[in-house]
Amino acid sequence: MVRARTRSGEPARCTGCGRLSEWCHSRYARRLTDVTLAGRPLLIDLSVRRLYCENMTCPKTTFAEQVPGLTVRYQRRTPRLQRLVEDIGVVLAGRGGSRMLRILNIRLSRVAVLSQLMRVSLPPLVTPRVLGVDDLALRGGTYGTLLVDATTRLPLTLWEGRDGEQLGRWLREHPGTEVACRDGSLIYRQGITAGASEAVQVSDRFHLWQGLSRRVQDIASTHRGCLPAALPPVSGDVRPPAEGSIENAAASSRAGRHAQSLFEAVQALTRTGRSHSSVARELGLDRRTVGKYALARTWQEVMRRPPRKPSTLDPYLDYLRQRWDEGQHNAKILHEELQSKGYLGHYQRVKMALAPLRRGLPIDEPRERPPSPREAARWITTHPHRRSPHINERLPLLLEHCPELKLTHDLVRRFATMVDNQDAALLPGWLSDLAQSGLAPLTGLAGALHEDRHAVAQGITTPYNSGVNEGRITDVKLQKRIMAGRAGVSLLRHRVVLIAHLRRRYTDGPTVPPR
Repeated sequence: MVRARTRSGEPARCTGCGRLSEWCHSRYARRLTDVTLAGRPLLIDLSVRRLYCENMTCPKTTFAEQVPGLTVRYQRRTPRLQRLVEDIGVVLAGRGGSRMLRILNIRLSRVAVLSQLMRVSLPPLVTPRVLGVDDLALRGGTYGTLLVDATTRLPLTLWEGRDGEQLGRWLREHPGTEVACRDGSLIYRQGITAGASEAVQVSDRFHLWQGLSRRVQDIASTHRGCLPAALPPVSGDVRPPAEGSIENAAASSRAGRHAQSLFEAVQALTRTGRSHSSVARELGLDRRTVGKYALARTWQEVMRRPPRKPSTLDPYLDYLRQRWDEGQHNAKILHEELQSKGYLGHYQRVKMALAPLRRGLPIDEPRERPPSPREAARWITTHPHRRSPHINERLPLLLEHCPELKLTHDLVRRFATMVDNQDAALLPGWLSDLAQSGLAPLTGLAGALHEDRHAVAQGITTPYNSGVNEGRITDVKLQKRIMAGRAGVSLLRHRVVLIAHLRRRYTDGPTVPPR
């Protein structure tokens, strides 16, 4: 404990009118907590004066003197300790901040840390010239909107919901935005138009490419029967399995029968003119599921099959065949022998692998599985120079077998060329070819892009994008996880804005030169 007292006779400034006074009324003791000294708690027992204000027009009769850098009105912590508590609260929130302060030998509850955090005022908001707008999932089906200054890369504000009216109102209250980067959302497009009609809207390239990639995956899912054509033949006489055999195998599976029955039921009800909501209530399905089945042309389009994964037993199949030929037909003994060779799988897998041999059939050979629709879409959307030799060998086989995927590949490469060259002169022709492709996913995308063609052209030709927003959204998700997802929007907004300025302050601040 450090005991100190202010000097008598020194003038002090009135907290009401600012006039200096030396007329002492009395003294009283203040006990302040400071940062630890050599790891030990430090208390300051300070005796201060209460003085009369000599200004007759001042509303204060008496006032307490303050020691600059040591005391603050109504505060039992020194400014240095208060800044430490606030910074730790910004970085680690309530429980984490309380634990960190306990390590520093400062006892403060999580509620007190959060209370001090919420008392910190947000930095003054400066209207950005380039504004980034994007949404993020807060919890469950609840979304939020995050605004970021794309020039300084600092978050501006965060609110719950994806409301175009609220965005327009914010833009009207903070005029001066010249460029607004967003995704293809109609809600944000209308909000920016209503709040800042003169601002140039830029559709983000990442979201454009992401939307196109999803459509490519939908087309690959529709033509999943063509995907085995990407596998090279084992010999000259062996050909890739026919599409009909693949579809027959899918139809005989449980997932195929389920998809086929739902497709027939939804199609039968929607042909009568009933709405999707009515069909969903009758069949007990989600409305979006009914819409997906209603728009599909065949049941294969809506069937999802997980890709086959290679078995851990594949490296030991030659040994199993050798031991079988030598006369060892006991699966239990063979499993023990494989375990001595490093096999970690279950006995049941060995027993199932020997089943074809017991029926006089050859053992199942490990074979390469065809690409999944997601993998095929990634092959098509990857730049040719970044594809592996494995993909460059199999993609031409797939495109030669499936004209629809070849057309999709050509359209994707044309769009990629426009983005790489930052030239939107070919955009109208590309949208026209996209609409006339005859592929439902691309046709729907062409309609959406045509309505937003001016922002799409700006996204291709200008350097502005929403990359800053994506980075800040990742930061918001990190802060949510630190608080176990229980933070309200006000607390989350406070931390996201303050932590960005805190990082900037400690990154760009003056550094102490080494001794």
